[in-house]
Amino acid sequence: MNPYEMFDEQVKAAAEAFRQIGKKEVIRVVSHLDADGISACALLLKLLNNDNRKYSVSTVQQLNNEVLAQLAAEPYKCFIFTDLGSGVIKEIKEALKGRKVFILDHHSIESYEEAENITFVNPHICGIDGGKEISGAGVVFRFGCAVDSSMDEFSHIAIIGAIGDLQEQNGFLRLNNEILEIAVRKNKIRVAKGLRIFGSQTKPLHKALEYCTDPYIPGVSGSESGAIQFLNQIGINPKNGSGWKKIVHLDEEDMRKLVTGIIMKRLNESKPDDVLGNIYILPHEEEESPTRDAKEFATLLNACGRLGRASLGIGACLGDRKIKQQAIRSLGDYKKEIVNALNWYNENKFSDDVFWGSGFVIINAKTNVMSTMIGTLASILSKSNLMAKNTFILSMAQAIDGNTKISLRTTNNIDGHLDLKNIIEEAISGIGNSESGGHQNAAGAVIPKDKENEFIEAAKEILGKYAIVEKIG
Repeated sequence: MNPYEMFDEQVKAAAEAFRQIGKKEVIRVVSHLDADGISACALLLKLLNNDNRKYSVSTVQQLNNEVLAQLAAEPYKCFIFTDLGSGVIKEIKEALKGRKVFILDHHSIESYEEAENITFVNPHICGIDGGKEISGAGVVFRFGCAVDSSMDEFSHIAIIGAIGDLQEQNGFLRLNNEILEIAVRKNKIRVAKGLRIFGSQTKPLHKALEYCTDPYIPGVSGSESGAIQFLNQIGINPKNGSGWKKIVHLDEEDMRKLVTGIIMKRLNESKPDDVLGNIYILPHEEEESPTRDAKEFATLLNACGRLGRASLGIGACLGDRKIKQQAIRSLGDYKKEIVNALNWYNENKFSDDVFWGSGFVIINAKTNVMSTMIGTLASILSKSNLMAKNTFILSMAQAIDGNTKISLRTTNNIDGHLDLKNIIEEAISGIGNSESGGHQNAAGAVIPKDKENEFIEAAKEILGKYAIVEKIG
């Protein structure tokens, strides 16, 4: 049996185990709060609604001993974890003895021993790299379809989760691609080749170009006046009557001018034509809405999760019009927090709170940036022209629970040849009461606040070591 057949069997067995749960049982659902976790949670809730199940739901940033202790004190007999749990199976087994537990996840596994009360679905068990091949939402989608075939109508939500988890690299690998094919067949997603620029549905054209950092456009990215001047130079009027044009307003001729102009601006880059790629459109969503483009939808879900409004993201995934409008309004607050984080960084990048090493930078925002936004800051910096190639970006901020949240990114890890999760694990290995998680491209950890200095010294050594290897490579 090949790994994919093994995964299918694992999913089918989990679906059968789910069917054995009594209909009167109230199911406790716990999910991660990022775009993938919210997508995964929404898919599971759709399945439970279809099956007339009762449930209680919450989203968490980290599944640790404290959270597990709280869950163990609750009266529920059945728990389902989505997009988390793989790194703390022993702790779950201990905390939830005698309860029925489902873990539907795609993160790498610390160590795994089968437990009678735990039904575990994870592609890593079958030798499939869940960090690249399928998201947490994808795992829940496959499970959902095995229970109820009508769940394939929500295939697009699994793709939004995968995009939110950075698994789209101008296309998908096998498991995600199989889900995409379902979404295309069901007319839930339309795939087109186009400009790989964020905000094509929602931002004025000149603002989309100004904020475009991946791909970077010399003389245009980061400059509003540069963007307007560029459009005038290539013969595109940025105005649309009294308003501003968006990318979706451009006709074929203007689109050709724009693509050619951007490629010409990028001739000194290693891949000047990588501005073109797959665009994933949700045809059933309103035009010029943040939910029309799957990449923008994933950003909307991240905004909801990071602002503590995951329920709005779940409602948006499930198609609730009123909740969707509330979720869209959250984007404004999210943008404000991003601006605050970037402003703090720009004002403090040469202060004692930012350490510049050879091939890495450590940013300690303390309480100046929301702990849920620190990963977003690191991601934006990793895609900007502000950082040199082969640079590790480690960002930190203090949460209200007395811990410090850590995120690790790098400026060019396109093929995932570096496993950031392994690097962060190595950095926290000597730090007590710490936890880590993530993937090749994005990893994070949580440490006690009073261990910050100890961690920073360890991180300098570890990141310095990997930075030297990158330079040699």
